[in-house]
Amino acid sequence: MDSPDLRPRPAPPWKRLAWPVLAILVAGGIYMAWQHHAHQRQVYRAQPAAIMGTETNLVAVATGADRERAHRALEEAEAALRDVEARMSSWIQGTELSLLNDAPAGELVPLSAMTTDVLRLSRRFADQTQGAFDVTCRPVIELWKRAGKSGKLPEQEQIDQARQATGWRHFELSDQGARKKLAAAGLDLGGVAKGYGIDKAVEAMRRTGIESGLVDVGGDVRTFGLRADGNRWRVGLRDPFHTDQMLAALELGDASVCTSGNYFRNVTIEGKRFSHIVDPRTGQPVDFAPSVTVVARDAATADAWATALSVLGKNGLPLIGGTAGIEALIFEGHADDYRLYATSGFRQYLAEGEKLPKDVTIIGRLP
Repeated sequence: MDSPDLRPRPAPPWKRLAWPVLAILVAGGIYMAWQHHAHQRQVYRAQPAAIMGTETNLVAVATGADRERAHRALEEAEAALRDVEARMSSWIQGTELSLLNDAPAGELVPLSAMTTDVLRLSRRFADQTQGAFDVTCRPVIELWKRAGKSGKLPEQEQIDQARQATGWRHFELSDQGARKKLAAAGLDLGGVAKGYGIDKAVEAMRRTGIESGLVDVGGDVRTFGLRADGNRWRVGLRDPFHTDQMLAALELGDASVCTSGNYFRNVTIEGKRFSHIVDPRTGQPVDFAPSVTVVARDAATADAWATALSVLGKNGLPLIGGTAGIEALIFEGHADDYRLYATSGFRQYLAEGEKLPKDVTIIGRLP
């Protein structure tokens, strides 16, 4: 028998082409999948801790190819929030605001452009709200904080003294800084600094080139652009009487929504519950509006008006007047007996199919 021929033989032409073609097809498939992934809009999130004493949620929407840009946007947003807090907190020692509050009368305290901007903005809000929003009411706020700790109601004389130390007449602002004219005067930016910080965070995200995102600090939200699925952002409207439930969903594009209410922050003094929100004009806490939600173009405006309308109630809705882009919803009463009041344009923000639990009384604006 002849021995078998074991010499290697060249493969047929079709076999010589098979593996290279297969490799090209596989590589091409991988490349096409990567291209699809790289251009698909994705959601990037961050939840930085310990900002303004509350929870913070940051969202950036970008393609897979822009992953690094998205992460940079989240980092810049966090830095912007911390920067505002480091300048404007009244309870952190050494901030610009704390230094001003601690300064004696007549001493010029240098302020950054941002802090000066917020103070001038706050003074404008005080005029628009007829004094219902007033960051100079720190003496009144501190008086009620001390009452909450001691469990004893303040005397009317103490309230009157705190009111006398309240007002913009006790402050002088300039491009160089600010000075108090009265030693007992003080500022509390709690009703506007958070919103201002949210605005600065959104500005920081946009500077990186991110076109869509969300900044949420303690439930106050500003959105821009669209979600990853191309729809508008949905923000829940909390039930003030059952705080673990949502009444409805709002849909936002480039807008902000802020809510002020007494359902989370209150204090009991001599057996009676008091809201943390005080009326600067009377020096007394107010609690007839358990929830106020304001939608505006920017968060500082929404934040300030939510506080003001918590003081004014439905009677404050006409004061919004010709201010463009502001809509509001107010709950008045208690769980067993409450009413809803709103501006005429608030319903446009309700998500499709969403309804409020009661009929809403629409209150017109002053011209």
